[in-house]
Amino acid sequence: MIRLKYGNTNTFFICGDKGGLLIDTDWAGTLPAFYKAIKANGIKVSDIDFVLATHWHPDHMGLVSELMKQGVRLLLPDVQKESVHFSDGIFARDGLQYEPVDETLATVISCEDSRKTLARMGISGEIIHTPSHSEDSISLILDDGDCFAGDLEPFENIKAYEDNAKLKADWDWILSFGTQIVNFAHRPEWNREAGI
Repeated sequence: MIRLKYGNTNTFFICGDKGGLLIDTDWAGTLPAFYKAIKANGIKVSDIDFVLATHWHPDHMGLVSELMKQGVRLLLPDVQKESVHFSDGIFARDGLQYEPVDETLATVISCEDSRKTLARMGISGEIIHTPSHSEDSISLILDDGDCFAGDLEPFENIKAYEDNAKLKADWDWILSFGTQIVNFAHRPEWNREAGI
C-alpha cells in the first residue's frame, strides 16, 4: 500500500498481484499534483486498473472522471449509485473545470460480491457499507488487517456523540474483521495495538 498526499486528502494505491486499485482522489483541479505524486512513488496511470471512492464528497472523487478518460475503470458499489453526482454542483459553483462522471461506464458491484472483484486484481479483502459519515460511505477491509475508511469518525469519538448508534455499528463491523490499522482520508492512521 502506498499513501499519496498531493492535496488535502490522503489517497491510497494498492498494488495487487493482478492489478492496481486507487482509493479516493482529491479535488477537481489537482491532476498535475496527482501526476507528480504517482511519479515520485514509481506509479504510472496505466498501473491503476480501478478507482474507488469511499464516498462522493468533492474531496474524494474530484479526479475520477479525468482518470476514467485515461482508461482507469470506476469501481462503484451499488450503495453509491445515487450519490455519484452529489458534487457536480459544488464544482460548478466553485468554477472548477470538471466533467461529471459517466456512471454508465462504471463496474457496478454489490458489497456482498466485492471480494470476488477484488480477488481478480489479486487483492484479498472486501468492501463494506459504513454509512455513519454519509449514506454512500464505504470502507475497504483487507485480509491483512488494513482498513481504508475515508471520513469515518475515529473510534475514540464514539463516546462524544449522543446519537452514536450508526458510528458504533460501523466500528463494531470493521473491528469484527480483526482490523489492525485504519487509514483515514484526513487523519493519522488508527492502530488497534497502540490504541491510537
